[in-house]
Amino acid sequence: MVCQIEIYLDGQWQLAATFEPYAEHLDRGHEGPARLQYDVDYAVQNQGRPEAELIPRLEVGFELYLYKDGWPPFLLDLLPGGAGRRAWLKRLEIPQDGPHADWHMLTRGAGCPPGCLRIAEAVQQPPPGHFRPGFPRHDIIEKHQEFLDYAEERGAHVAGATSVQGEAPKYLLIEDLNGMFHAEGALPDEKAKQFWLVKFHRGHSGVKRNHLVLENEAPYYRVAKAFGVRTGEPLIFDRGALFVPRFDRLAHDAVVERYGIHSLYAIAGVGGFGATARHETFCKAFARVVDDPATELREYILRDILNLALRNTDNHGRNTAILRKPGKVELAPLYDFAPMFLDPEGIGRVTRWEHEVPGAQPDWGAVTKTLGEWLDQKAMGLWLHEVATQVEALPATMTGCNVADEISETLKPWIQTVARGLRRV
Repeated sequence: MVCQIEIYLDGQWQLAATFEPYAEHLDRGHEGPARLQYDVDYAVQNQGRPEAELIPRLEVGFELYLYKDGWPPFLLDLLPGGAGRRAWLKRLEIPQDGPHADWHMLTRGAGCPPGCLRIAEAVQQPPPGHFRPGFPRHDIIEKHQEFLDYAEERGAHVAGATSVQGEAPKYLLIEDLNGMFHAEGALPDEKAKQFWLVKFHRGHSGVKRNHLVLENEAPYYRVAKAFGVRTGEPLIFDRGALFVPRFDRLAHDAVVERYGIHSLYAIAGVGGFGATARHETFCKAFARVVDDPATELREYILRDILNLALRNTDNHGRNTAILRKPGKVELAPLYDFAPMFLDPEGIGRVTRWEHEVPGAQPDWGAVTKTLGEWLDQKAMGLWLHEVATQVEALPATMTGCNVADEISETLKPWIQTVARGLRRV
């Protein structure tokens, strides 16, 4: 029971390490013990290179890494979840889900995950001459059966990371130079124009609310940009489908650059699914791997203030990540930012600060004090007062960004409450 982990480095996929769960505990899945070791040739060539690490601070060398309490958390970022996992279970003819299926998900379903890592055994070769023309955008929006079958066959039907493991149908797709769409991994790099995550609303219950959440994700993203949060390219909502440009892939001049992306769960070493951790745990973890800790901590706090004010309650550790680009390590642009308080599943605010009581405002003074190793307290107090003014202006910003009126009106009183909490610092 051994698989090979490949990394995209120096313009090519390379064998970086081997991963081996203990066979006698395979039925425990990601909760079972395992070991990992860098490939000897890879270690010889890349020892001492931070950019060659599978995840920041997992040093390249000849050491055997033992994991007694579960698989290394960065591997869980590669596993399909939610709707994508169900599609793989069906395809692999596994009748019932559970930890026993994790090894199959890793070695069959982790061939084209986001980021710069993949499992070699899971990589699918494009079938010769099969679906080479791709699919027009219309087929994706209308979810024509031929496209759905193709997406499942190629493993493009993936899931995002929500507190209920990505129940919204999502697809990782590539747009070619002619504007046709393909599953990632089914198109040569030289023919790629743009990489997309395409998603649809969640479930069948509460359809109106689910539509409202998805329709307002693009406007929410515009609000975030206006608020000063780091964002990527604008999102496109088209007849019930949300097209999200990916920031971990860049196609240009017939080549594709693939950047490392690691969730905060992975960076903080938090294993399992649906795990809870404090903001402070995430902050202290990523502050030790990013290039500019003070800037990234302020960015993180700014995002959480906006999450709080606009009630994006689904703020767990896989909805924020670290992005590794050549010569730069920072928080990835904002993603999965939407009015999740409307979700029929009733998703509560997942991640909280140590001194935050449910239903009340965080103690922002205590937050900045806890992070005093990197943040100047006086400067942060002045900054938070400035942010309070921005928060007070959010209703007008939301209107200007075309957020639905019913959302803006619902949130107005709460937004002012958040602003008052910031001014108490």
